[in-house]
Amino acid sequence: MRIVSLVPSLTLTLFDLGCTIDEVVGRTPWCVHPEALVAHVPVVGGTKTPNIKKILAASPDVVVLDREENPKAVYEALIDAGITVYASSVEHPKDVPKMLRELGALVNRSETAERFACELEALLIELLESPLPATRVAPMIWHDPLMSVGPEKYAGGLLTTLGLSVPSLVEGGNGYPVVTVDALKQHNIEALLLSSEPHRFALEEGEDIAAQVIAEGGQTMWCKCIDGEALTWFGTHTAEGLRLLRKALN
Repeated sequence: MRIVSLVPSLTLTLFDLGCTIDEVVGRTPWCVHPEALVAHVPVVGGTKTPNIKKILAASPDVVVLDREENPKAVYEALIDAGITVYASSVEHPKDVPKMLRELGALVNRSETAERFACELEALLIELLESPLPATRVAPMIWHDPLMSVGPEKYAGGLLTTLGLSVPSLVEGGNGYPVVTVDALKQHNIEALLLSSEPHRFALEEGEDIAAQVIAEGGQTMWCKCIDGEALTWFGTHTAEGLRLLRKALN
């Protein structure tokens, strides 16, 4: 089987499931794990700007996409070209086991996928029984403009799975709101979680935002730099991400 993956976390997932470099024949430049294996896989364009000609030239049996991460036009172009496309739609860690089973069946790795799915399901039960304190947090992903992730997106769901509270700082929108100091104040945010990607936050940037909230008469907030891959990479990395963040925020 020949597979092209346009989703970094699912490229990692494919290799974790046991796919080889003879099977994974195309990736994006942001598909960086596992490093030793992806180095042998040709790049066929970015997540938002994949090169359809390069993808078709790789003669894939299946192309792996994500409904949020990749453009709908790319999906449609591949379907029109007669390519089998798997498009994930993961908005919460609880969606991941089903996705793992589907992808595992598609690439003939059902047994391994079942093992990862069961491991995650057991962890989700464990986390439900021993949650972190329900601190009101804002997961920050971009600095200029200042942007956060809402509770309806995967990253927000990951944090609520740990027991944290992720308020909607802006009603409506696409789940990635531009955040104001006033919104952080009005929603009584207690902590800023500073992601390492897509913007690599420095602790000082978070502390400056917290100081602005205090200057506006708002509450004191603590700040913590967190692993962006743990926050956003879904698939086989979901369980590891949950463990890493629980340890970091405990």
